[in-house]
Amino acid sequence: MIKFQQLTTLSATVIASTVIAVPAAQAAERPSCPTPAKAEAKRSQDTETDQPPRGATAIKGVRVNHIPKGFTYGGVVVNKHDGITEYGYQWSDERDDVDRKHRWLWVRVVCWPAASKLAQLKNAPFELGTFSGDAKAAKIGGRKVLTQVGDGALGHGRYAGWVQREGVVVTVMASEPLVPQLGKIIKGIRL
Repeated sequence: MIKFQQLTTLSATVIASTVIAVPAAQAAERPSCPTPAKAEAKRSQDTETDQPPRGATAIKGVRVNHIPKGFTYGGVVVNKHDGITEYGYQWSDERDDVDRKHRWLWVRVVCWPAASKLAQLKNAPFELGTFSGDAKAAKIGGRKVLTQVGDGALGHGRYAGWVQREGVVVTVMASEPLVPQLGKIIKGIRL
């Protein structure tokens, strides 16, 4: 009887530690929000460009699995303000910004502690790339996103964003020639 009780107690301890350890292990696997290193912030401030542009891991902690071909340069973009950190990368070609064939892609992660719902993006404190236009909820690349036509500083194309998880927002701006690939781009982003 004593051996049976010891075995039962041991089994309960193993089960309890497994149940507690699994969520903790999963949480440890992914950081709360990808943030830029000091060197990346300096590159952004100095507006340094990469020729050729970086690839799928251009943003530390983020993987952009579908980057259309044809980009000639890129650059890190870091902005910290109002308790949030915006960290992204812009890929571009050599065409002039007003040329409708200009190819431009911007993927950004925003560490915004208050973010928890898609509707909040309409009032997000972003300095650039706000959802100030006629933003609508849609499903693109298997994700529920807020989307709008690019305007003003964003240029021509389509802008989309979603709350990846509490406190973490992802936005994507694709110029007009890349809009047909926007679903693949969004689907391929992993944090």
